[in-house]
Amino acid sequence: MSRHPELKWAQRKDKVFITVLLPDAKDAKVNLEPDGIFTFSAKAGAENHPYELKLELFDKVNVEESKINIGVRNIFCILEKAEKEWWKKLLRGDGKPPHYVKVDWDKWVDEDEDTGGGMGDLDLGGMDFSKFGGMGMGMGDGMGMGMGMGDGMGMGMGMGDDMPEMPDDFEDSDDEEVTKPGESSAGEAEGAGKKEDEAGKKEGSH
Repeated sequence: MSRHPELKWAQRKDKVFITVLLPDAKDAKVNLEPDGIFTFSAKAGAENHPYELKLELFDKVNVEESKINIGVRNIFCILEKAEKEWWKKLLRGDGKPPHYVKVDWDKWVDEDEDTGGGMGDLDLGGMDFSKFGGMGMGMGDGMGMGMGMGDGMGMGMGMGDDMPEMPDDFEDSDDEEVTKPGESSAGEAEGAGKKEDEAGKKEGSH
């Protein structure tokens, strides 16, 4: 069974402030209709309990100019009144408001204190608001980015196909520069014989 989150409200001559107190709300959905029907649904808590609200506001609202901020601790709505008149209460009807609907004394001002300056001295703490008119946009529709990477990228790099052929006599070029073994050994023998003769002459002279 769905539960009702606590709701606080305050107003100015041209606006209504509604704060839904539901920390860590998941799948929060808020809908506002021009005739003043405000609906809210979300899940919260460790067991993801469903929470719902449906309010029939005192008068009509301007949906396009109304704003919403879904925060970590609460959902804060600024509803633009269709007619700039002070509401006697938040909800239409003669009965008492539900127990979960309370006055937001932090934002409240009396009618004679409302200077008509819009937000007045209200501190929004740098909240980032979205327009109610843009709610419910199906993100991702038409964004099928089918990027077939690799298609048509056949990089057939035949290494070696275009390499220049080696000349046939390249392998034999080494032998042309090397001295033949017979010549080098003969030259070394002659040099050694001369050194021995010179040594023998020196010894004979002594």
